Amino acid sequence: MRNKFKLTVRDLDKDHTKEFQNKGAAIANSPKELAQQVDLIITCLPSPKICAEVMEGNDGVIAGISKNKIWLEMSTTDDSEIKRLGKLVKERDAIPLDGPVSGGCHRAATGNISIFVGGERNAFEKILPALTVMGRKVLHTGELGSATVLKVITNYLASTHLVALGEAWTVAKKSNLDLSKVYKGIAISSGNSFVHETESQVILNGSRDINFTMDLVLKDISLFQAIAERAGVPLEVSPLLIDIFKDGEERYGSREWSPNIVRRLEDACDTQVVASGFPAEMVDSEPEVSGEEVVARV
Repeated sequence: MRNKFKLTVRDLDKDHTKEFQNKGAAIANSPKELAQQVDLIITCLPSPKICAEVMEGNDGVIAGISKNKIWLEMSTTDDSEIKRLGKLVKERDAIPLDGPVSGGCHRAATGNISIFVGGERNAFEKILPALTVMGRKVLHTGELGSATVLKVITNYLASTHLVALGEAWTVAKKSNLDLSKVYKGIAISSGNSFVHETESQVILNGSRDINFTMDLVLKDISLFQAIAERAGVPLEVSPLLIDIFKDGEERYGSREWSPNIVRRLEDACDTQVVASGFPAEMVDSEPEVSGEEVVARV
């Protein structure tokens, strides 16, 4: 809407849709109605099960989609489910794409997030003007489902980094180091990562609010494990990571913020990893700029 796109929205929470309606968006009363009214249908939902309900219900997207319309699935989901639903979309002479995002909610809010897109190249190019206002870096990954696999891989890595950071912070605290200096030290070292630059800050603040919950982490890393099993890859770290987050979910609840996985070690060591001067939540301070396609070269 900030970039003059005509927008129609649908959500179970009417408070969310009302907010957009007040800014000039149209409201759809069902996914079917939305699909009938627009050319590009975007779904972004918590789980493969919920996406299937939204797509295949009596008032679902598939019931309303028609020839040459494009469905872009931006949820983090299962690639086999993307392909299954994509086949149903194609049967309606419409075009399926998967387009998961990466970079955090703070970057999504400013249009500076990264977007992976799988599916027909022609359809990708058709919606590229919309993608480059939603995101800063846009990568066409190949066939339908490829973007979803890549997204699951990146979320697995982020979750691994988060658990490793929890261990590192607890060791630093128990070693009586200045945690503000540790943060800077990691940031200028080979141990740095995007997860450190963002989630370490809300860990140290104590809010642990990264707007992402333990159940969503567990969903994502379980999807990664399932992909590995289908490919016959005998992973070692992944099963341990799943056990750690299952334990965290049991201890603190499925809707607890994911950085609070560090509490497992805080509790075990009777300490708290906090320091002054860090924000309670992440805000993207970079200006919103026009995005661009990232081209992979060999």
